[in-house]
Amino acid sequence: MPTRRPRHAITETPPVQQALDELRRELGADRVEIAELVILGAREKLARLRAEQHRRAQLVKRLAARIRNRRVPREAAAAQEVRRTGWARN
Repeated sequence: MPTRRPRHAITETPPVQQALDELRRELGADRVEIAELVILGAREKLARLRAEQHRRAQLVKRLAARIRNRRVPREAAAAQEVRRTGWARN
C-alpha cells in the first residue's frame, strides 16, 4: 500500500525472537501487533530516559546544596597536591 510515511522492518534476531515467542505463547496467537509493541516500547524508553534525567538533575541539585552549605568532604592530601603542583596535568 503506497504511503508517504516511513516504513520499518525488523529481523527476528535471537533476543527479538525470544521476546516475541513469549508474547505469542501468552497471547495464544502467532500474529502480534508490531505497531503496538513499537508504541509501548517507545513510551517505556522515553519514561526511562526522563527518569534518568530527573535522577541526574536531583544529584546536581544535592551537590550544589552541599557546596553552598560547605558540607563537601575534604581530601587534605588532594588539596595539598593541587597547591603544590597547580591544576596543570603532567
